[in-house]
Amino acid sequence: MLKNLGVIIAARKTTAAAAAALRGLLFRRSGSGVVATIPCRGLLTFAIETSCDDTSVAIVEEHANALPSSSSRKPAAATIHFLENITADTRQYRGIHPIEALQSHQKNLAKLVDKALKHLPTESPENETAANKNPNARGVGRRRLPDFVAATRGPGMRSNLSVGLDTAKGLSVAWQIPFVGVHHMQAHLLTPRLVSALKAEKSPEHDMAATPAPLQPDFPFLSILVSGGHSMLVKSKSVTDHEILATTADIAMGETLDKSARLILPESLLQTAKNTMYGKMLEQFAFPDGARDYADYRPPMTRGEEQIKRESPWGWSITTPFANTRQLQLSFSCVSSTITHITSKKAQNGQAISHDERVALAREAMRVCFEHLASRTIIALEAERQKSSGKEEKIKTLVVSGGVAANQFLMTVLRSFLDIRGFQHVEIIAPPPYLCTDNAAMIGWAGIEMFEAGWSTDLSARALRKWSLDPQSDDGGVLGPDGWIRNKSASESTA
Repeated sequence: MLKNLGVIIAARKTTAAAAAALRGLLFRRSGSGVVATIPCRGLLTFAIETSCDDTSVAIVEEHANALPSSSSRKPAAATIHFLENITADTRQYRGIHPIEALQSHQKNLAKLVDKALKHLPTESPENETAANKNPNARGVGRRRLPDFVAATRGPGMRSNLSVGLDTAKGLSVAWQIPFVGVHHMQAHLLTPRLVSALKAEKSPEHDMAATPAPLQPDFPFLSILVSGGHSMLVKSKSVTDHEILATTADIAMGETLDKSARLILPESLLQTAKNTMYGKMLEQFAFPDGARDYADYRPPMTRGEEQIKRESPWGWSITTPFANTRQLQLSFSCVSSTITHITSKKAQNGQAISHDERVALAREAMRVCFEHLASRTIIALEAERQKSSGKEEKIKTLVVSGGVAANQFLMTVLRSFLDIRGFQHVEIIAPPPYLCTDNAAMIGWAGIEMFEAGWSTDLSARALRKWSLDPQSDDGGVLGPDGWIRNKSASESTA
């Protein structure tokens, strides 16, 4: 890695002024880092994610055009040049183990960075300089230098975050380019906009010289963020302004599904797990034939139907949280605790759980979780409709992101609720599965959006275990922590 990094640095030093002018990116030094203006062309970022148990590195490029008016610059398309994840093997613990995850980051991150360096895009022939033709570069000097480095700053496990954060700072210093510390949850929320840009790049109609199409979804939009560590309903008004409408009062949905899976799935099946994504295994176990297994699903027509108790042929039932209230709050712990009670009681009585009963438990656990989430989403949309007072409704998109967003039964439940409760016009957008789970590509994209908005991060910034999204929260949300550097000229050009 040092050899590759050194060659790129050496190539840059030979024609630093020419390269800066060519790239359209002018650096100015501050006492604690490098601050950049917005380049006149697209942005290339080197991104790192280490917030939990996934070590991930990506190279993301936004192909942007400057419109006739410099104040209306919009991204046209994006390319992921490199993306690779390595997940810590913590199967023996049946869940995430912080120390094992930390050691996995320490073991694998440098190797991934070294591998990614070989995938930095090369300069186009018209942009080649003397630096690119450096005889000592051996071809590597033709690779472009990123415009900035991005890494997850929080929230997450502080030690794990620090591995990626410090590595990113080192690259920022070595390359003398800016650094952006990214909010992990913000990155999940913005991922559908990355997907929009990726689709534009692959479109046969895409023309780099044409006026770029706006990103989708446009602000404002509603987001459901569901993963193993987070469950929240968010109204996104801008890149940095995200209002939390509801969050879990206890544990995340992903954690509930993982716990339920460990109780429901046969031990023989758990032994075959390749990772600790037991919630995904639960979906596959419950619906082996995919959508055909829930083709007859019908959502509750009214709030009253949500309160009806559903007893199984085996005599048990799982109560839907907050069914009797319109409180905008989420709760999932009762699902896994009920399943714990059911399975423990059967074990004490010496009763075996049949395959059919396990399947029924799996389906009911997911149904209750998903219908509870859908119910709160409808309540939030109804509140937004009342605010519009007869005017055109502003919320036209529901984004579903996070690891649980890959569950197709969840998508069916949400779509069914929207259609039957009068929100047929609301489009559901979810990233493809490989971008639902933690990954550095979403960190790179969030970094691009922040960088274009005029933000970079001071090199003194430290990892944040907790970090809210909402600007009304005690810590001030995305822009609340110390360490942000505001670049006025850049923000004015993208206003």
